[in-house]
Amino acid sequence: MVSALLSVAGLSKSFGAVVVADQTSFDVEHGAAMGILGPNGAGKTSLFNLITGALRPDAGQIVFGGADITNVSAAERCRMGICRSFQVPQPFGGMTVFENALVGATQGAGLSGSSAEVQAIEVLEATGLLPKANVRAGALTLLERKRLEMARALSARPRLLLLDEIAGGLTDAECGELIDTINRVHAKGTTIIWIEHVVHALLAVVQKLIVIDFGKKIAEGEPREIMGSAEVKEIYLGVDPDA
Repeated sequence: MVSALLSVAGLSKSFGAVVVADQTSFDVEHGAAMGILGPNGAGKTSLFNLITGALRPDAGQIVFGGADITNVSAAERCRMGICRSFQVPQPFGGMTVFENALVGATQGAGLSGSSAEVQAIEVLEATGLLPKANVRAGALTLLERKRLEMARALSARPRLLLLDEIAGGLTDAECGELIDTINRVHAKGTTIIWIEHVVHALLAVVQKLIVIDFGKKIAEGEPREIMGSAEVKEIYLGVDPDA
């Protein structure tokens, strides 16, 4: 019986003297929501790139759904159900919102015809973008572009959804809307890993946190406990534990 949807074991990656993953190991259970914290340059996005196949590790293993995917291509991983958003929204600006979602349904989920169209429409409805379906993606507001990042990933029918700083730059009200959307997605059974600097947003969704610094996992556990850790306060929040 497979206990975890994703298992990362001893993952290492460096670019010369710059280490972006240092023997990183963790498991993500089916249906869980896990957050990743760390200062800028800690290796968080690089970890996503390793999980999705955009980068290949120097050492270590990635197992997804019981299968070793360490050497599987990014395209194959997407078809297996590993889908992501990007920190800086990357819509196809000249295409409509609906067409962007349709790309995820066809190229990610492998759907075609009416099945792909229905999938795209359902996802746009779930993310609050259906009224904007025929709007060119390049004309969207920041919140709408962030929603479109998530919608395009969801259109590919992810088993594991990776969100990279999707709340960054939003107002408190917009952030609240985004949290509600992510919680609805999670409630339907999608497993989530979320990198975020907006800590209150992260704590409103996740059940577990890991903290990374210089590519090394320094803490893992229940969110409130992790945020109360002296080591985390010192490394992530810049608070002197002896002050």
